Amino acid sequence: MQYPKEKLTRIIATDCGSTTTKAILIEYVDGEYRQTVRGESPTTVEAPLNDVTRGVLNAVQELEELARLKYDNNNIKFIEDDKLIIPRKGDLGADAYVSTSSAGGGLQMMVTGVVAKMTGESAERAALGAGAIVMDLIASNDKRMNHQKIERIRQLRPDMILMAGGVDGGTTKHVVEMAELVAAADPRPRLGSSYNLPVIFAGNNKAVDEIKETLGDKVGLIISDNLRPTLERENLGPARDKIHDIFLEHVMQQAPGYGKLMSWAIGPDGQEVPIMPTPAAVGNIMQTIAKMNQIEVLGVDIGGATTDVFSVFTEDYIFNRTVSANLGMSYSISNVLASAGLDNILRWVPFDIDKKELRNMIKNKMIRPTTIPAKSSELVLEQAIAKEALRLALIQHKEFAVSLKGAQQKRDISQAFTQSESGATIVNMSSLDLLVGSGGVLSHAPRRNQTVMMMIDAFLPECVTRLAVDSIFMMPHLGVLASINEEAATEVFDKDCMVYLGSCVAPVGKIKEDAIALEARLELPDGKIFDEKIPFGELRLIPCGVGETAKAVLKPGRGLDVGAGKNNTLETQLHGGVVGIVLDTRGRNPFVLPVEASDRVPRLLKWMKELEAYPDTMLN
Repeated sequence: MQYPKEKLTRIIATDCGSTTTKAILIEYVDGEYRQTVRGESPTTVEAPLNDVTRGVLNAVQELEELARLKYDNNNIKFIEDDKLIIPRKGDLGADAYVSTSSAGGGLQMMVTGVVAKMTGESAERAALGAGAIVMDLIASNDKRMNHQKIERIRQLRPDMILMAGGVDGGTTKHVVEMAELVAAADPRPRLGSSYNLPVIFAGNNKAVDEIKETLGDKVGLIISDNLRPTLERENLGPARDKIHDIFLEHVMQQAPGYGKLMSWAIGPDGQEVPIMPTPAAVGNIMQTIAKMNQIEVLGVDIGGATTDVFSVFTEDYIFNRTVSANLGMSYSISNVLASAGLDNILRWVPFDIDKKELRNMIKNKMIRPTTIPAKSSELVLEQAIAKEALRLALIQHKEFAVSLKGAQQKRDISQAFTQSESGATIVNMSSLDLLVGSGGVLSHAPRRNQTVMMMIDAFLPECVTRLAVDSIFMMPHLGVLASINEEAATEVFDKDCMVYLGSCVAPVGKIKEDAIALEARLELPDGKIFDEKIPFGELRLIPCGVGETAKAVLKPGRGLDVGAGKNNTLETQLHGGVVGIVLDTRGRNPFVLPVEASDRVPRLLKWMKELEAYPDTMLN
């Protein structure tokens, strides 16, 4: 439901994270919505307080104090009798309060399907899109013995299970067999012991009666529309809605203090506004931005333990989310080393370092996860590790964000040799419009130029891509706000949440190393003209500020594509940012770094200097 803006002049939004509760104040000022002050406090869902609302009150108390200072008005008050003042009465309270949560480990689920790469993946997409961490996927063909599957279900103790399998009207045998495994496991919920574990069945409608007979007395069974009613169609919405409902009605009610918090979260009409899982809220704002601006968006949130990748691609704005649970910059940093390998990390380091020293640095980071680099060399090493974590997370996302496996695609003769086969990734870096980074290593890099360097090196954006970073990880707040007022959410997203870094231009295709890869002519806002034939293997950084655009004529080298088709010139407007416009002719499909350090290191130093990523004293 959307509300008239005159009813929403002051909104409080919080995100209750696993360690920190972050609060922001959004106000309607001078004809537009802006984020005015922010506060934070430790999350208090665990002992000794065991009440999530204490952390919320502490964070909102900071908002109150900062708002009083900002407006020089000691009458501003957001809290009374240990609860938020909603609705607003003059200087007292706010018009609405919304919140997200990943406290207590967030929403943890298991999913089941008949075929892992078909209905199993559809179930996984539904759960991830609803903001869950998927603990395991159990499928008829996953090669584990039945007793192993049963033991796995018992051990994990998820918050809920999502069961999929079969197309509507098809055979029910294997779907019922999966239900029998769940029944045999007699699973118990992670939080609370006084209620049955919620199990959502979103499979073959012909099997509903047998599923009820098998599971009805053992679990809290909820029936939803089939996730995969036909091989050619996925229907994730109803199951995601059920997941949200159960998250609020069952899981959240068991967590300390959440019942009280849920009663506070209300809109201007007095109705409750559901608390969203943090990742689901991030996905919601990304979908909102993509649809409103008709663009394709890819975002990443790299944390200490996990890296989440979100994407909205194709004309249907298909949303996908993946969680790389073992790729992070503190608790999981050793897993990045194990997954990427030392050589892949060291290929981004422009100086000699003993491999033992690198291993020790990584181990120290793992046992002291809150430390930050103390030396310039440690900063370069940490950002090299971040590039590999981001690269691997994107690979996993591409493998998961695919067209439907098993679908028989319709095609005419002109498409017979060009259409991608079923199961191919829908992540197309050439058509991507906006790449958004968030997480400490990206949002809080000492220089924004370093953020641009990490994002370009890790994701290798193609053709023309705009780059941005979430300034203070505000996307969760705006995602839940979008559920009651899209205008407020999108205005704050554009004006206060996103720090626009600039644009990257990267020709795609193979070319000889001594050939011209790009002829670029840019008319800059200050009247200056950049006009250069750039050879393969180079970077150029052109200053162009936030809110500015450059009129560009881009002619790719022979056999290359810069967005208008192979060998075709592209005339476009390039957006500037706090860093500027980057012209990258180092190659795409493939991008190759020299193996020999004697060749690679000089190139790295040259590229880092061109991007002004580090002070010259660090690179000499």
